[in-house]
Amino acid sequence: MIADKTVTNQTVINDLDQILGFIKGTEMTATQKDQMTADTLNYFDKYVSPGWLKYRKSVSTDAAVLEWTDQDAVIHGLKGEEFIDCLGGFGIYTSGHRNQYILDAVKAQLEHQALHSQELLDPLRGYLAKAVADITPGDLEKCFFTNGGAEAVEMALKLARIATGGRWYISTVGAFHGKSMGAISIGGKGTYRVPYTPMVQQVQHVEYGNAEDIRKAVRNLQTVGESVAAVIIEPVQGEAGIIVPPEGYLKEVREICDEYGVALIFDEIQSGMGRTGTMWRCEAEGVVPDIMTYGKAFGGGIMPITGLICRPNMWVQQLIDNPWLLGSPTFGGNPVCCAAAIATISYMLKNDIPGQAKAKGSYLIEKLQHLASEFPEVIQEVRGVGLMIGVEFHSSEIGYDVSKGLFERGVLTAGTLVNSKTIRFEPPAVIEYNQLNQVIDRMTLALADTKKHFALQ
Repeated sequence: MIADKTVTNQTVINDLDQILGFIKGTEMTATQKDQMTADTLNYFDKYVSPGWLKYRKSVSTDAAVLEWTDQDAVIHGLKGEEFIDCLGGFGIYTSGHRNQYILDAVKAQLEHQALHSQELLDPLRGYLAKAVADITPGDLEKCFFTNGGAEAVEMALKLARIATGGRWYISTVGAFHGKSMGAISIGGKGTYRVPYTPMVQQVQHVEYGNAEDIRKAVRNLQTVGESVAAVIIEPVQGEAGIIVPPEGYLKEVREICDEYGVALIFDEIQSGMGRTGTMWRCEAEGVVPDIMTYGKAFGGGIMPITGLICRPNMWVQQLIDNPWLLGSPTFGGNPVCCAAAIATISYMLKNDIPGQAKAKGSYLIEKLQHLASEFPEVIQEVRGVGLMIGVEFHSSEIGYDVSKGLFERGVLTAGTLVNSKTIRFEPPAVIEYNQLNQVIDRMTLALADTKKHFALQ
């Protein structure tokens, strides 16, 4: 039975005109702010998902905060609440919130064109592709732009099969590569896979950080007559809880792939674009993949744009003969998003964002490790590289309690999707040292409260 919708078009127009007014800067009264808060809770529950409000790991409190403005490393709520952002949109805001340099480029682009015709040549896509080739290691060259991380991974998986003729993929336990059908097939946590099985069947998972496991998996498959298209790994596992593999792991995996004629895919969507102290994490070990995905911070925290880059030999004749074979995302590589990415690369190089992430990450890790020694009953381990840092607690409940304590003190952070005992610290690289000191001071108080709350000795 179809619900009887009695809302008229004029009602919708009136409602949206009011919201557009707020977007354009109409000052809100306290009553209007209260109404917007109530509406948001109601509409999320009714029209988005009832589970969304219950699942938020960072906001473990009854207080509803609507984010409304942001700048650099700070987010402001609708009613004036202020948060130092140590979540960074899961890695989006490496260049900060509403970075003025990037924002100006996007505004300028919007003044003459936003999207592309799909038929004529859009010049910014070419300029961006060259820039990506210029800042990536080795002979990575051919670019393909997409809209979200999972889409970039899907294209990487397809490209590996086209280029190698192989069929199997080797992934890792704890891996996170997105939630589309192919991406979740190579994901490493059952919670996100089980509801959709059977998925892509030719996937084998091995232990992360153990190169010999990859060697055995590839060798065994090839011995029984199967063909392997690619090994896909995160140079640092993000959603697994910020897991940094042993030194030399990436190099050994590269050697294994070369030995057996298998493509190597690095998923640098979270670890790349300066977050880990080099523009790309694989640079730290001097390893060049065959295919690399990028995203999150790539759009400068302003526009959504992701993609992949590959070595020239991966762009086989089939793809030259049919440019649409790999994929044809309607909005992929559109001008306004390309403008954001071009400005982001320029800003990062001019301001040494990777260097800032490295220095501030070392500073923050040292402070967090000191807290771990001061509160060993609460914190189990601190790990990470650059500003991709995980703090693991002795239980999920303890981690949630610390997150709540930080939230109540104006610090935004959150757990990771695959390892719920770990909360992440991924602040913008433009965060100031005095803000990092405030985070540590507030976390000290939160840890003390948690220790008392759980009577930890």
